Amino acid sequence: QLFGLNPAGHHYVSLLFHAASAVLLFLLLLEATGATWSSLMVAALFALHPENVESVAWAAERKNVLSMFFFLLALWTYGRYARRGGMRRYAAVFVCFALGLMAKPQIITLPCVLLLWDYWPLRRMFAPSRDAERTEIVPRSFAYVVIEKLPLFALVAISCAITVWSQRVGGAVRTLSDFSLLARLENAVVSYAKYLTNTFWPVRLAPMYPHPGNSLPVWQVIVSALLLVLVTAVVLRWRKRRYLFVGWFWFVGTLVPMIGLVQVGDQAMADRFLYIPMIGLFVALVWAVADAAARKPIPARWLAVPALLVVSVLGALTWNQLGYWHNGETLWRYTLSVTKNNYLAHDNLAMVLEQEGRVDEAIREFHVAESLHTYPPGQILSLGVYEQHNGWVQDAIGEYTRAYDGSHDAKLRANAMAQMGSAYCQNKDYEHAAQSYQRALELNPDETGALMGSGMLALRDGNASLAARQFSRAVQLEPTDVGLLFFADALRQAGRPDEANAAERLAEKSSSNLAAARNSVHETYSFFGIDFVRASAAGDSRTVDR
Repeated sequence: QLFGLNPAGHHYVSLLFHAASAVLLFLLLLEATGATWSSLMVAALFALHPENVESVAWAAERKNVLSMFFFLLALWTYGRYARRGGMRRYAAVFVCFALGLMAKPQIITLPCVLLLWDYWPLRRMFAPSRDAERTEIVPRSFAYVVIEKLPLFALVAISCAITVWSQRVGGAVRTLSDFSLLARLENAVVSYAKYLTNTFWPVRLAPMYPHPGNSLPVWQVIVSALLLVLVTAVVLRWRKRRYLFVGWFWFVGTLVPMIGLVQVGDQAMADRFLYIPMIGLFVALVWAVADAAARKPIPARWLAVPALLVVSVLGALTWNQLGYWHNGETLWRYTLSVTKNNYLAHDNLAMVLEQEGRVDEAIREFHVAESLHTYPPGQILSLGVYEQHNGWVQDAIGEYTRAYDGSHDAKLRANAMAQMGSAYCQNKDYEHAAQSYQRALELNPDETGALMGSGMLALRDGNASLAARQFSRAVQLEPTDVGLLFFADALRQAGRPDEANAAERLAEKSSSNLAAARNSVHETYSFFGIDFVRASAAGDSRTVDR
């Protein structure tokens, strides 16, 4: 409403939320730990990491930056509640969490993150005696901190139910026949390792990583699993350094909803899914470095140079990654250069080329996408219509055949046959066209495309009575001005002028642009190889003049 189709405003708003989240992350870490430079470093890593480009540069991912803002705001207000208590402060946490869930349900792990936050840095649970001087934080039992979050867990349950229902209705949730449980588990393990790798080596990032299905190499799964087990073992071995435990399990836990055990869409992983989880890794890394420096001790100024170098490198990588989001063609050609067998990238590139009027290039990309992915019959049918409309008639016939063979829906199969009849007519193969229309009507007697097509062929063969019957049924199902004009012409040729005049008056009454409708009739006669004047010869002077 504010910016319309001007992209600048939408991008600036997303950037504003991302920047606000970076500031909020710094403030809540500072308030919880008192460590200024460590808090600032974590916020800087989050602000400038190239993995976050997708969340900020993709305008449709406003929901990601918005949910993150409320996630951090809920965490910050929770710190106030932990120190001072009170129902009003708890209500503020509840409201922030609800608003974040309304933006995007990826933050459903917040109650678990709050439990980690209680462990460190708030130290509300299992607080050692040496922390007794932190009188602003009252130690609580594990049962207490869990019970106090039950209202938040109730919100989680409601959000999960709504999300799963809506995704199922939208057809986005994949079944076990699409991706087996074993394939999901293997992909989850490998994805965890890739997310971890991309955080510390952010190169060849892409907006879409195709799901490998059952094709993951066994060695890759084993190596990834060993890496996760090793890191977890190190974290548990050094569990007294609570920041390691919190940081690692923040990363592991907040990724669970997006790791693919409940598969939504066809991606194996996505950069935007790391928007919240990477904070845990940054916390563990930065506090580990600061702790090691304090134990040596190493002067803080010695850490400034490598810290600035890391931030500068991340900023440069982010700037470079932003360049790939310049336009659709740039983005999807880049994606194809860094991924393999990416049908969705080919499909999206085809749509970009289609919008630019580069039809031949678009159709070639559609064909590549189709060779990499089994599309549902409805999409194959749509591709065939697009190909036929742009002159790739023989390819369109092949698409209609695949749509017909791949569907069990009688109406869709009838539609495919009707479209095939139209394609045969375009090739002047009227015999096969008639067979296709007949098969369509056997499958669905109310297929209007087949009714109109068979009526046109009947008119072409001089069987005006049959044409009138077909047109009559078609305009009963879908009353259009063009259909009524065809009906009127067929009635005239069948020797029924009064009915023809009545049909034409109805067409004139119902049409918003009668001249355009009559021009469409003329073009359709030409398409079916019918002499226009001959088709109207039985009518009055108005019909012949038309």
